[in-house]
This record gives sequence, structure tokens and C-alpha cells, in this order.
Amino acid sequence: MSAEVQVSTASLTRVGFIGLGSQGAPMARRIVDAGFPTTLWARRTATLEPYADTPAAVADTPAKLAAASELVCLCVRDDNDIEAITDGPEGVLAGLRPDAVIAVHSTVHPQTCRRLAERAAELGAHVVDAPVSGGQPAAAAGKLLVMVGGDDAIVARCRPVFESYGNPVVHLGPLGSGQVTKLLNNASFTAHLGVAESLLRTGEALGVDAGRLAEVLLHGSGASFALARVADAGGTLARIAGVAGPLLDKDVRLIREVLSTADATDGSNATAAGQTLLNAADDALATMRAALQ
Repeated sequence: MSAEVQVSTASLTRVGFIGLGSQGAPMARRIVDAGFPTTLWARRTATLEPYADTPAAVADTPAKLAAASELVCLCVRDDNDIEAITDGPEGVLAGLRPDAVIAVHSTVHPQTCRRLAERAAELGAHVVDAPVSGGQPAAAAGKLLVMVGGDDAIVARCRPVFESYGNPVVHLGPLGSGQVTKLLNNASFTAHLGVAESLLRTGEALGVDAGRLAEVLLHGSGASFALARVADAGGTLARIAGVAGPLLDKDVRLIREVLSTADATDGSNATAAGQTLLNAADDALATMRAALQ
């Protein structure tokens, strides 16, 4: 954030939301149901139909959504989508109000958020990164994990909106901290998927039924969220690869880039510190790719 930008302490009430996918849609619904005046925009009008019976307004462009909002929440797929939605004469930045805030809920490179913050600061506005974890069920229940990076005062202004769909909402530090945390989380999950699949295969090789092995382990110290997902998917990564493989691949690539950049800028040896994690995640991704062939 530019030093010249003044930060208001007023809470944010008018919310714009872009990205009504499987996770974003219930987030937006929670915002609307919490009573925040909400404006929506979507590329496909069909995704707006579930909100026809709500007070939510619909904008013709991202720029018009931003002009009507104090907080603009973005929950799109990747870095390219963030740039496409915020850039150009009809993008969010074109309509962004002074002192407004953009919250990036997508899982993207921290530098994408920092570049966006530099452009927003030129308009007297702000950016926080707030990636989420938990999926559609947690979003619908208001129990998403929200990992926030940004200025203390700006995060405090956003918190009432975040708490409409998130519990816990954790402020991790300056801008980019939320993305680093989410990428580490997803790399860890990827690695654990590979460990879980290998564990069940090892049990079978030793004559133990994989389903029953998973049932026992999920009640013991070897339990993990990843093991439960692999067990539900039949003991292999094939089904998971088809659904989540490309996104996990993207996130492992991004955390590798983050580690490499840290090494280049401050000599932190971050890549060396994360090498075991990266190796395990790479092995899991290789198994998923093979399962899809």
C-alpha cells in the first residue's frame, strides 16, 4: 500500500462479489443473507439465477460493480482471471472508488496481489489477499477458513463481511501472507494425498484390505484429511486427479515460484527449506498424472 493512501476505520457495508462458482456462490449467498447490500457480476447469466429472489443487485460490468461497492470480493480461478477482471475500461479498477477495498479470495501468486495493490493505491484504494479453504459445504455453513494478508486497519474493516462466511478468519500478516499460507497448505495437502495412497497400497501388498485399513487409521494417530479423501475415492488418486489435479498442480508450481523468488531477493534458502515438501508434492502429482493416462 502506498504511504500516501489514507485508511478509513469505517466498516464496509456495500459489497460486490465476482466468482459465483462452487465455492464463491455460497459465499455470496452468506453475504446477502447477512444483510450486506450486495452487487453481483458474472460472465454467465445462468450463475445469477439463484439470486433472483434476493435483494442482490446485478451489474453489467465489473467496473459498474466496483462503482457500487466499498468492498469488491474476487473468487475466480487463477491469476489470469484476476488480471482480466480488474484490467481494462470495464474492469474493476476502472470503477473502483477511493478508499474501497479489493479482497482476493482466489488462490494466486502473492505478487499478483501486490501488483494489484500498487494499481489500486494510485486510485486511493486498497487490496487484501484472503484465500479460503473448506469448499462448498464449509462456505454454505459459514465455516470457511479465511487466510488474510494486509494492513491491520483495512483487514479490520473487512472482517465483518469475511465473518459472514468464514470461521476462523485469521490475519497472518502483510499483503501476500494469506496467499503464502494457502499455497503451503495446498502443497501439504498434495503431499499427504500421495502419502495416503502409498500407505493404502502398502497395506494391500501386506495382505490388509485397503478399506478396512483406512477405517482403522482414520480413528488413530495416522488419521488425516487427505487419507479420508483417498479412502472415499476408492483408495487411489484417479478420481481426485480428475477433479482437483490441475488446481493442485498450479498451486505447487506457485509455491515453488514463491520460494525461488525469496531465495533470489534475500538469500533465505527458502527452496532448500521446502524441498522435502516439494518433493513429496511432486511425487503425488506424478501419480495423479499417471492415473489419468
